[in-house]
Amino acid sequence: MEKHYTQSDFKSDQQVRWCPGCGDHAVLAALQRALPDVAGLLDYEKERYVVVSGIGCSSRLPYYMDTYGFHGIHGRATAISTGIKVANPWLTVWQACGDGDALAIGGNHFIHAIRRNIDINIILFNNRIYGLTKGQYSPTSKFGAITKTSPYGTVEKPFEPGSLVLGAKGTFFARGIDVMLQLNEEIMTAAAAHDGCSVMEMLTNCVIFNDGAHKDIADPAVREDKTIVLRHGEKMIFGKNRDKGLVLHGMGLRVVTIGGEGGFTIDDVLTHDAHRDDRGLHMMLANMKGPEFPVALGVIRDVQDPTYDDGVRDQIADIKKTARIKCMDDLLQSGSTWEVR
Repeated sequence: MEKHYTQSDFKSDQQVRWCPGCGDHAVLAALQRALPDVAGLLDYEKERYVVVSGIGCSSRLPYYMDTYGFHGIHGRATAISTGIKVANPWLTVWQACGDGDALAIGGNHFIHAIRRNIDINIILFNNRIYGLTKGQYSPTSKFGAITKTSPYGTVEKPFEPGSLVLGAKGTFFARGIDVMLQLNEEIMTAAAAHDGCSVMEMLTNCVIFNDGAHKDIADPAVREDKTIVLRHGEKMIFGKNRDKGLVLHGMGLRVVTIGGEGGFTIDDVLTHDAHRDDRGLHMMLANMKGPEFPVALGVIRDVQDPTYDDGVRDQIADIKKTARIKCMDDLLQSGSTWEVR
């Protein structure tokens, strides 16, 4: 491929119509900045990109991308993405969906695309609210959240997208915060290179209906102590002073102070291995939360497994070797045929 793409090559001429301050702006910018890198890394022509969405604020994203696009209906983005990839494996499919769009009405499609390991890239915008329909609670809203449809607080526990993905035997899961553009670019590039279903949970802020949804970890004043950025091959260290780390303790994880009480050193701290198929450890990392533990960001899991679209392609190729009918024309010309005059 001779052409060198830039961010502007992936920007459409449409006015971006999200509310000022919405976290979706930052995720869009990260994607537009990542795709030129993906094109260079994987030698992709621009014509290979398709952006798919369902319904919701985040689902406006295809209009703002200068690529092929498909704006679907509520909850069906994953089904559409599946059809596109299986019908034309040459395409690289990117899906934008919200926590309500993907995990409520679209939940069944979502988990089965992950289970089948279809080679699509799913960006899950998680603002813990239904924004487009004006502030109803979603499958990821916190327990007790007061919203338009729960004026006295929700009485149900939320989904944890990481648990859902890994429970469905997902091969790739990553998490980012809208304001961390560089990290989100890294995540998207890694997702594109992954052969299989890549799920990227983007923690986004809805300034109108759920402002401060992730403030407890996204606020710059606390972010370094409340989050840990995981990178394959690097020690699991965090904190403003880079003096805290994660170690295995019995059957779980423990936060320790390096050089502090207990005599823990850097050698005791776990090294992140996203490529080892250790679903138990990856699940623990994805689920970390609470006053002691940081929230894990970055690529948490990136392992290899056969993909559904490759399986379909190979099966068709095998059948064609011995089949009398190899295409639609063969079918239409088989058996008794006649002309209507």
